[in-house]
Amino acid sequence: MKINPDFASPCGLYCGVCAIYMAHRDDNLKLKERLVGLYSGKISGKGALPGGENLSPEDIRCQGCLSDDRFFHCRQCAIRDCAIEKGCEGCHQCSDFPCRHIEDFPMTVGKKVILRAVPYRREVGTEKWIRDEEARYVCPECGNKLFRGAGKCNKCGVKTDLD
Repeated sequence: MKINPDFASPCGLYCGVCAIYMAHRDDNLKLKERLVGLYSGKISGKGALPGGENLSPEDIRCQGCLSDDRFFHCRQCAIRDCAIEKGCEGCHQCSDFPCRHIEDFPMTVGKKVILRAVPYRREVGTEKWIRDEEARYVCPECGNKLFRGAGKCNKCGVKTDLD
């Protein structure tokens, strides 16, 4: 497996299994529309993420947290900015983890994954962490690749809880 360095996000949310990235990569309009609803607050009922009020399916695009083509939420990420300011690759190299940026993370699943992934990345290193994140997000029933936060496989319909 070739590792894309743009996917090794500072926060611990591996970009290769991100729904935004996968929807853009696959040009999956149905998933893009669902993600617009989620980030704009129309589906979740929790309100929009800051800046997400006027999203459209065309805005659902990203090439990874460390690329120049990032989703709006990733462009305004305090965790990424903090790592850059501290000269760290990410939270796994920071003695302040978990910090207020993690505590204030606006998405429950993302925060849960960060709290799991960062200590693991510290322990095993970036390459193994990436390989293991890729392997984790696979349907246990049919082997279809899933995105982080998926509640069910879009191929066979089996319920999943991989986070």
